[in-house]
Amino acid sequence: MLLSLLLFLVAIGIILGGAAVFTNAVEWLGRRLGISDGAIGSVLAGIATALPETLIPIIAIFGGESQAETDIGIGAILGAPLMLGTLVLPLLAGFLLLLGRMRERADQFELDYRAVSHDLEFFLAAYGLALLVSAVPGRALHDVVAVGLLLLYAWYVRIHVTSGEVSGLELDPLYFSRRAGRPATELIVAQVVAGLGLLIGGAHLFVHVVKDAALGMGVSPLVLALLVAPIATELPETMNSFFWVYRKKDTLAVGNITGAMVFQGTFPVSVGLVGTNWNLDAGAMLSMALPLVGMALCLAQLRKTGRWDPRIVLLSVLLYAGYMGYLVLR
Repeated sequence: MLLSLLLFLVAIGIILGGAAVFTNAVEWLGRRLGISDGAIGSVLAGIATALPETLIPIIAIFGGESQAETDIGIGAILGAPLMLGTLVLPLLAGFLLLLGRMRERADQFELDYRAVSHDLEFFLAAYGLALLVSAVPGRALHDVVAVGLLLLYAWYVRIHVTSGEVSGLELDPLYFSRRAGRPATELIVAQVVAGLGLLIGGAHLFVHVVKDAALGMGVSPLVLALLVAPIATELPETMNSFFWVYRKKDTLAVGNITGAMVFQGTFPVSVGLVGTNWNLDAGAMLSMALPLVGMALCLAQLRKTGRWDPRIVLLSVLLYAGYMGYLVLR
């Protein structure tokens, strides 16, 4: 038990260090590529930090030989958007309010709301479609939808990288080249890779530690996939976003979460559609419906007021708490 606790703390330390290294490097990479903060957060950071949890369903579905492994793959696919939309984003809003109370910064989001709106619209369209086709059996339909989701994500990326203005905010020195006012592109890429490697390594160590503990307590594969694995693998997005909110870079922070949700609602779902029969039970369908409800409410607030009130965003955590209660009582 003591060893598990030690490994848990080591994993957290690796993820925190990786988040700091990665966020610093990806800001420089985006600036070098001449893209907006919205694209940096939603595309570059969103895809990169979503890689750890994306590997789980690919390995479980295509490398597994049992129904339990398939269930783990599907659970990992569905658990990521649930965690990001109903836990991580509300916690980020709560962290913002805490910083405001501590007078570290203003207690309101300062966002590129146009980029956020694009993220929410694409997520709702993609994930909503995935939920609908789960009720319609048919391999041909599922394959067509899988291809359609990949094309939708490609369209999403194109919109982001061709819109928005490049930020003029001063960047912190690159960790791999602190004295250079304009670090070499090779060093920027090397630091991105190093930070991503730390994030993936720390997340995998965390998964193994938590998985062993969960199995020791007799937790079912579905609960493990829906709850335990996403908690571990979503830590990169969470830590990156918390770093960015603390540094008053809200567009990067929120884009990292909403962009990862768009990615999770398209590519991993396509894996599930192609690799399984995508015949979901009531609990799995509910896990899809809840982040859709949460993001629909966020988009409605944005359409009505033009802004997000972090207090209202924080309320979405009730959706996650309700689902936890459902799993305990089922």
